Amino acid sequence: MYRLLFDLVFRRMDPERAHELAFALIGAVGRVPGLRSLVSRALRVPRGGAGAVRVWGRTLPGRFGLAAGFDKNARAVEGLAMLGYSFVEIGTVTAEPQPGNEKPRLWRVLDQRALRNRMGFNNEGSAAVAARLRRLRATPHGRSLVVGVNIGKTKVTPAAEAPADYATSAGRLAPYADYLVVNVSSPNTPGLRDLQAVESLRPVLTATRVAADEATVRAGRPVVPVLVKIAPDLSDADVDAVAELVAELGLDGVVAVNTTVGHTLGPGGLSGPPLLARGLDVVARLRTRLGEEAVIIGVGGIASPADAREYLAVGATLVQAYTAFVYEGPAFPARVSRALADDARRGGAR
Repeated sequence: MYRLLFDLVFRRMDPERAHELAFALIGAVGRVPGLRSLVSRALRVPRGGAGAVRVWGRTLPGRFGLAAGFDKNARAVEGLAMLGYSFVEIGTVTAEPQPGNEKPRLWRVLDQRALRNRMGFNNEGSAAVAARLRRLRATPHGRSLVVGVNIGKTKVTPAAEAPADYATSAGRLAPYADYLVVNVSSPNTPGLRDLQAVESLRPVLTATRVAADEATVRAGRPVVPVLVKIAPDLSDADVDAVAELVAELGLDGVVAVNTTVGHTLGPGGLSGPPLLARGLDVVARLRTRLGEEAVIIGVGGIASPADAREYLAVGATLVQAYTAFVYEGPAFPARVSRALADDARRGGAR
């Protein structure tokens, strides 16, 4: 049914407009407890049981979550969890609000079931997002949800001031996050990927860690895990260098991978199935170098339960998707979550 709706309606619409309409509907339904429960039951969303996994000192209902980019401002967390995502990563959030790049800035790549975007971290800023998360966490249901927060550099902030910029966001958002992700790998903010070089990345990660720790202590909350998100376009040597830095600083893990600029389709980063092979390679490499304790979130090209299983098999702790949600529709997250729960029930999970 969704495939027909996509072909007849959504693919004829501007991609960003279609996203806004779908996003608004998911958010609205998710805010109504009765409707929320009805949708989850209709989609057969698994809750806990064999698929549950212990990560960061808490129990997640499963290993499959939503990657950053879909909900930039924490406006639809309840609705997205309703559809079957075991955790939702919001953002990317910057210290100051910004409109992002000029439109058009999102394109479908239909023959590859991929997306190309140059959104440019359009978001309401960390103060506004923190206020919204505070309201979410004030409810029992909101506290039960697992929410990651992806933070990035404000576009106008000079590279030399990047550590302070990330620290501002971390300080505001850490008290309401189950984990923080330092995004230095989007291709759509000028100069951002340069921060992946170890000499530039070290002060950013250090400042983020310190600010997050101070904020959670003031709030009387446990220390929040901090991870870094890297690009698929890094060389193997650079992936190894990031892994060494993560181990040196005692960070909690890595999210691999972001969108790629390794294409000829135009400006922006490409997501979806073209990323799968490199994503698997990077996750396997990180697991070898970081050992068994680090949390590695595998993301990039997951369009089916089989793809998620591949990431888990090469060493991912958790997995995420976004692009396939656009093409497969609202039943997609529950379908993947059920498959992984069935695997765990049969003893096939990592």
